[in-house]
Amino acid sequence: MKRNRKPRRPDVTSVEIIGGPEKLALGLCSHDDKWADTYLDHRRRISEALGGEDIGIEHIGSTSVPGLAAKPIIDIVVTVEDITAEEDYLDPLLAAGYELRVREPRHRLVRTPERDVHVHLYERNDPAIGEYLLLRDHLRRNIDDRVLYERTKRALLDKTWDDMNDYADAKTEVIVAIKARARQSAGLDAM
Repeated sequence: MKRNRKPRRPDVTSVEIIGGPEKLALGLCSHDDKWADTYLDHRRRISEALGGEDIGIEHIGSTSVPGLAAKPIIDIVVTVEDITAEEDYLDPLLAAGYELRVREPRHRLVRTPERDVHVHLYERNDPAIGEYLLLRDHLRRNIDDRVLYERTKRALLDKTWDDMNDYADAKTEVIVAIKARARQSAGLDAM
């Protein structure tokens, strides 16, 4: 498939959260080996929905790290050729039963009606993908940072959050520090 590097149309310029803010009502669960099976089921479902499209699909987030407690929400990142060409990927995913939750520059998020699977869509080679994989792979290898991350999440979940996005933002400082150590251990320049 020949890559067309020019987007079909300009990307969105603001954040649209369909349905508005949602209160975070989930706690952390001990790692469950069934999360990997759920990911594989949705990987197949996504792949079938997008048919012959040239896509990448990866399990990311805490549920992708054995031994790490997590909210029981499977996060998946899918790479597409052109994020602005929503008709190529969004329509088929909606037809497959996912619901649009977020539309923002360079990123779309669909999820299951049960809200237990979040599918993050990015254009191939978007730096965010490498960041997700850097964190995931480091936490899989480094027990000290895995324990730090879990401890941080537990402390934050002791607070009341009116919006799940605020909880996610509160983890940023620790995630940035862990990724800096990940880059250092991998011999990459700190970014």
